[in-house]
Amino acid sequence: MRPHVETLSQVAGCHVSAHPNAGLPNAFGEYDETPEEMAATLRGFAEDGLLNLVGGCCGSTPDHIRAIAEAVAGLPPRALPGNQEQQAA
Repeated sequence: MRPHVETLSQVAGCHVSAHPNAGLPNAFGEYDETPEEMAATLRGFAEDGLLNLVGGCCGSTPDHIRAIAEAVAGLPPRALPGNQEQQAA
């Protein structure tokens, strides 16, 4: 997913969001990625300035969303191209 988010963040003149599944479904159709694993991945995206919005999709629980929110708290959102005010903040 990261290469696609990186490309979008380089070309998009709008906000970029990522709402991944909690991993790939296993043989039982369940998702095995822990809240901590998912949060660490999205924190890396945010630290690298790739995202404006984060969330979760299939397999995400309230614990996943809580961990994501805590992981990205205090990180600046991706600067929009041409938005000098946001880039200076």
